[in-house]
Amino acid sequence: MRIFADRLMEQLSKQLHPTYLIFGNEPLLIQESRQAIQKAALVQGFEERHRFAIDNSFNWSLVYDCCQAMSLFSSKQIIELELPDTGTNAAIAKELLAVSELLHSDVILVVIGSKLTKAQENAKWFKTLANQGCWVNCLTPDLQRLPQFVQARCRALHLKPDQEAVQMLAQWHEGNLFALTQSLEKLALLYPDGVLTLVRLEESLSRHNHFTAFHWVDALLAGKAKRSQRILRQLEAEGTESVILIRTIQKELVQLLSMANQAKLQPLNQVFESFRIWQSKRPLYSLALNRLQPEKIIQLLQLLTKAELLAKTQYEQPSWPLLHQLSAEICLAQVQL
Repeated sequence: MRIFADRLMEQLSKQLHPTYLIFGNEPLLIQESRQAIQKAALVQGFEERHRFAIDNSFNWSLVYDCCQAMSLFSSKQIIELELPDTGTNAAIAKELLAVSELLHSDVILVVIGSKLTKAQENAKWFKTLANQGCWVNCLTPDLQRLPQFVQARCRALHLKPDQEAVQMLAQWHEGNLFALTQSLEKLALLYPDGVLTLVRLEESLSRHNHFTAFHWVDALLAGKAKRSQRILRQLEAEGTESVILIRTIQKELVQLLSMANQAKLQPLNQVFESFRIWQSKRPLYSLALNRLQPEKIIQLLQLLTKAELLAKTQYEQPSWPLLHQLSAEICLAQVQL
């Protein structure tokens, strides 16, 4: 079965599965999920925990020995396997399948990894382990789901934010859920009545949002001009190398150009399939393709080339103004937040 991380506590209160697959890109949710499993398992007698970091040179006999340590005097065990950030190769996949055959009632297997690709979701080892237990999805909430996430965290701490406070907390902590958790705990101590307003937030907190180049790209694809400029200003203030942004958006624009040309001959869904665009990203690409004709994308690539030449040859003259111009042109001066 598959659940999102915010439903894990509810699931654990009903049943303890023999396997848990914790995958995603949000460190806070991954950490909280593994801790929740450990706590629930301890109540049911799983007192021993073994934690292994998997790489190509890992000795899998260590895991086999744990699985086979069955006696009247042995403790029930949790075995945690942390997969490499690059994912699984054929050798690791083979070993995971072998481990799945050794599991028994005195062992809980927890496999932890980064965000899955479609190919990894369909891999035999993953399907085998998922069928034996629970897949916990630990993806970072996007900007649309973040206010709902903030409200749920506030309820758990008996905080009562008004709507403006929820939006402010989401905006200030986007991309940094660890800081959000710390901020809410601080607010709970400062205000025993739990009431949160804009005034109280501004008196108590500073901004903790953490943007990456990918936040900027998503805002550009969606045509959100103000948001893209805000992200770009913060990345500039934090000292992000402009070349990183140039390379990131260059890849997207080249792909958009190919997609736009292919869309003249095929339905858009077929184009998305051929470029392996995730379902969650397709609305963003649809918006971009509706706004940007191939001729315009070529002009944007030419402007990007100027920015790259400036960044690499004219160190006394920043390329950031050209990136701001590029952002405005990609969004076509839209003002949606």
